[in-house]
Amino acid sequence: MNKDKWILPYICQYRWLFIISILLASLTTFFGGALMFTSGYLISKAATRPESILMVYVPIVGVRTFGIGRAVFTYIERLTGHSLVLKILSQLRVKLYQLVGPQALFIRSRFRTGDLLGVLSNDIEHLQDFYLKTILPAAVSIVIYGIMITCAGILSRPFALILAIFVSLIVFLSPFFSLIYMKARKEELKQGRNQSYQQFTDAILGISDLIFSGQSHQFIQRNIRHEHKLLKVDERIHSFVNWRDLFHQLILGLIVIFAVYSASEFTLAGEVPPTLIAAFALVLLSLLESFLPIAGAISDTPVYQDSIKRLTTTQADDFNTKVQIDELKELDLSNITIKVQGLTFTYAEEQVIRNINLTVNQGEKIAVIGRSGSGKSTFLKLIYGALVPTLGTVTVHGQAVHKLEASISNVMSVLNQQSYLFNTSVLNNIRLGNPKASDEEVYEAARLVQLDEMIGQLPKGYDTIMQETGQRFSGGERQRIALARILLQDNPVVLLDEPTVGLDPITEVKLLKTIFETLQGKTIIWVTHHLIGVESMDRVLFLEGGKIAMDGTHQQLVEQESRYRRLYALDRPFS
Repeated sequence: MNKDKWILPYICQYRWLFIISILLASLTTFFGGALMFTSGYLISKAATRPESILMVYVPIVGVRTFGIGRAVFTYIERLTGHSLVLKILSQLRVKLYQLVGPQALFIRSRFRTGDLLGVLSNDIEHLQDFYLKTILPAAVSIVIYGIMITCAGILSRPFALILAIFVSLIVFLSPFFSLIYMKARKEELKQGRNQSYQQFTDAILGISDLIFSGQSHQFIQRNIRHEHKLLKVDERIHSFVNWRDLFHQLILGLIVIFAVYSASEFTLAGEVPPTLIAAFALVLLSLLESFLPIAGAISDTPVYQDSIKRLTTTQADDFNTKVQIDELKELDLSNITIKVQGLTFTYAEEQVIRNINLTVNQGEKIAVIGRSGSGKSTFLKLIYGALVPTLGTVTVHGQAVHKLEASISNVMSVLNQQSYLFNTSVLNNIRLGNPKASDEEVYEAARLVQLDEMIGQLPKGYDTIMQETGQRFSGGERQRIALARILLQDNPVVLLDEPTVGLDPITEVKLLKTIFETLQGKTIIWVTHHLIGVESMDRVLFLEGGKIAMDGTHQQLVEQESRYRRLYALDRPFS
């Protein structure tokens, strides 16, 4: 579980793209260096009044070639690098969805809200920056460093050794100390801000106590002092960055001076012509500038580490989920029995559900009806474990559903009033029910919910984009797509939370018929606010005041309960 699964696997998977991106970035840097080298030589050579125009014509062509080449390689390198990172980012988002999705109903027990928002909104983006701003530049810098020192060693080993020591101050030493210092300061800043958030939260919740006790002024002053303390930490960070940049520029200047001096010595020794002295200085200036961002990128590593830590925690939770799923697989999922014993749920000191006892056998179809506020939706949430009972239990094969957490998603599927549809193809929206499903299985699910003919008439068929929230389709069509997802999940229990709300009576009847036909053999618990279609149910429960006021088959209740008979007559669309 502690093994890295967010960085190295993707580097290995896309290793050739990484290598190509590093080579392109290295070529871009060397073309920039060659441009400066040729320019320096051209200026020096032109100042000597060459005996032939050809002596400067070739360097002129070289300047143009390297200038255009650097621009071309810069474009290709950025295109390749961003394409690589976007491929990884896409897989990271899918992976995060697959991890958090099954736990969505149980987030309260796994994450604090801030941690969850960090995982969903920032952490994946941080990893994107880690690839773009740290891994790739660091790899390119090492390649350039190695080639530069090797080339210098061909000219002079002492020169290469001194150059290697100078450059290592920028490439290795400065990033190392930046990481140590910035990690401590950013941790101090993070803890201080967390303390501020906690103090403000406590103050908001207890603001009346602060006012009545006369402590509001002291609270304000205490927080002002705390903010000043955080501001000083922030100022120390900026001061360190400024001094670090000054150090880099000083080292850069010393290297250029050393290069000019060395080139002069080589010239006096007759090893290089005088026209290359300026070229030596300019090429080093160009190459060394590519090393300057490394220290800043490495110093941001603590931010990436926090993101990886949160994502790894999610990974660990997913491991626990898989353990629970494996435990459930050992049970007989083809014969699920749901037992509700003494179920009571209290919210804001009011009993919403009161001492309900119920047994639901595999394949049984139950309708739960009642007026608004009678506890129907709360009862359904207790069934699939999104709420923890105040008293009593809801169990599957003797295991409490709220303790099964994410693994319950392998037992129960839920069709809500409004299922969310994503701005992607119809095929992908249906496949969300089972990402491993083949195209043929998706087509079969669409056929079963009577969507295949409609989809076939779309501009691009199953590849047609649905638009955000499925705006392209009607309410009934959106619910059929959600139903197709449930068919792909193929769970033994399906919970229906008023899936026909907002539909016209004719569409509602057609959709209910499709639902009951396609879910044959599955356990169905259907919460509804009226009675259209209840004649298809094996049992009907009427909730009132959090209790079961009526319980029986549709026919029994029609014959024995005058109130039920009147309600059914009122809800029938046709007489």
